[in-house]
Amino acid sequence: HGFNWAGFTTLYLREIRRFWKVGMQTLAAPVVTALLYMMVFVVAVRGAAPPIHGTPFAIFVAPGLIMMAMLQNSFANSSFSLLVGKIQGTIVDYLMPPLAVGELIIALVGAAITRALLVGLALWLAMSLWPGVSVMPDHLWAVVVFGVLGASMLGFLGLITSVWAEKFDHAAAVTNFVV
Repeated sequence: HGFNWAGFTTLYLREIRRFWKVGMQTLAAPVVTALLYMMVFVVAVRGAAPPIHGTPFAIFVAPGLIMMAMLQNSFANSSFSLLVGKIQGTIVDYLMPPLAVGELIIALVGAAITRALLVGLALWLAMSLWPGVSVMPDHLWAVVVFGVLGASMLGFLGLITSVWAEKFDHAAAVTNFVV
């Protein structure tokens, strides 16, 4: 009776270790992708777009790119875990431990949130080095709340997708058309 903290912590740490095994794919790839988006957007609209409410375009688009990377990674982390288990036949690793459904969901979505926050922090550091871009938030609490809530929402969506999907193409369709 009660919350199985040992099982929850074990599954959460397993998921963290799983995405750290591919650390370059987890952190470096989203950073490079967002920086390439930034470069394309800034070069494409150079001089063509007036400042948006007095904010230069690069400063305006940087937080959106950070959030986009966070949400995509949260979805990818939670959808990949169960889907691979279903396809490879290792789903029993999730279903056999003495974990309640809530504990399983919280551990998987918690790991997705952790990955999203790490990607967001890495991208924020990279954007802060971008010339002419200031990504210092005026209200840090709002950044944290919206980041965690957005990552939670997409983590849950990824979990629902992995339960529904029968193959990687199904999850890719949700990624491409919804996320």
